[in-house]
Amino acid sequence: ISMADAVLFGCGLGTTERTAQLLSLTLRRASQPVVIDADGLNALGGNIHLLKEARAPLILTPHPGEMARLCGLSVREVQANRAQIAIRFASHHKVCLVLKGHGTLIAAPDGGLILNETGGPGLARGGSGDLLAGMIASLLAQGMTPRAAAACGAFLHGMAADRTAERLSQTAMLPRDVLDDLAGIFAEYGR
Repeated sequence: ISMADAVLFGCGLGTTERTAQLLSLTLRRASQPVVIDADGLNALGGNIHLLKEARAPLILTPHPGEMARLCGLSVREVQANRAQIAIRFASHHKVCLVLKGHGTLIAAPDGGLILNETGGPGLARGGSGDLLAGMIASLLAQGMTPRAAAACGAFLHGMAADRTAERLSQTAMLPRDVLDDLAGIFAEYGR
């Protein structure tokens, strides 16, 4: 971990007791920003106290079902109060939270909230969240702050997905297709 500029934890890891142990170890040892997604969020579901072990800034990227498990609420309750729940969770746990879904929300530890309006239903596929988490981790590794990396990652992920949907349709698009349009965006803007 000491040689990394950022850490991404959880994508494809599996949900075992060892996942929670590895998450605890990662949070205690990482001095770089840590993005927690997928199975990392599942490991936190019953071990929310692990967030207190973190030495570095954290970004959590739950979809509404994962957020419900993190908060001990129903998905319906999360969806009915997305902004309030995101702000309260981020402030209480001192994390940057990316609550995915229609109108992805980025909540900061200081109570700030950003609404991302890019993206659509085509992102509700397995692997789309992994792509977003990887993009955020990449932006962190390039020196962005957690809030900026989360907001920029969500925006670019959604913008690329919007282009993919125009090209292939919401129904036919896959996460790997979004990468093609992301590359096009970078080429267009000279990055």
